[in-house]
Parts: sequence; structure tokens; C-alpha cells
Amino acid sequence: MKYNKVFLVGNLARDPELRYTPAGVAVARFAIAVNRSKKSGESQADFISVVAWRRLAEICGEYLKKGRPIAVTGQLEVRSFIGKDGQQRTFSEVVLDDMQMLGKKPDETSQSSASAGKEDQTGAEEAPF
Repeated sequence: MKYNKVFLVGNLARDPELRYTPAGVAVARFAIAVNRSKKSGESQADFISVVAWRRLAEICGEYLKKGRPIAVTGQLEVRSFIGKDGQQRTFSEVVLDDMQMLGKKPDETSQSSASAGKEDQTGAEEAPF
């Protein structure tokens, strides 16, 4: 059996960048900083690239902000490509299946607009928190 599932908890390293494909499909890209302990007892941050698609991408673009704590689940995707310098490069990112915003909720004014709900990819309504 082959299984590819990633679960990470960290802080947004930058605001999501929301774009649309020529076909009108939403895609959001962002990075999260995840702390990793070293043998010496020190902590080091790893910056993990994340991509979200469709309605989940729009939700990320609307509600996520730099510094916000977040938990993400998804699949790790590794791609290779040839860079402008002719060298082969490898790039990895988490393709988002689900995310949970952590920490304090936004103030009541932004909470009321956020509580309008989110629509998952099947069309069912879910609360964004």
C-alpha cells in the first residue's frame, strides 16, 4: 500500500498569493514556518511551500494572514525541472486537502463575515473555523 499524507502545524510565513488559471480555477500559494528541534536543543524553522486549489484557495486568500498559526493536511508533491541555468532542480510542496486556523479568532466584525461559511469542493457548506 502506498500512502502520501502530510500533517503540519506552523505559522504563515507570508500572505497567500491568490490567482486564477486561464480556465478560472482559483489557486493560492503560501508558505508556513514549522519549527524543528536540532540535536543541540536549538530550534530551527523550516519553510514549507503549500498550494491550495478551488474554493479552499479562495478561503485561504481571504482569511489567512502572515504570522497566523495554522494546521494543514495534504499530500507531498515533488517535481523536477530544468532551471534557466540548465541545471536540474527539485521542488516540493504540500497540496492542501484541509486546513485549520489556530489561535485567536478574528474580532467580531470580521468573524461575522467569516461565519458566512465555506463551501468544500463538493458544494456542501462548512464553517471556516
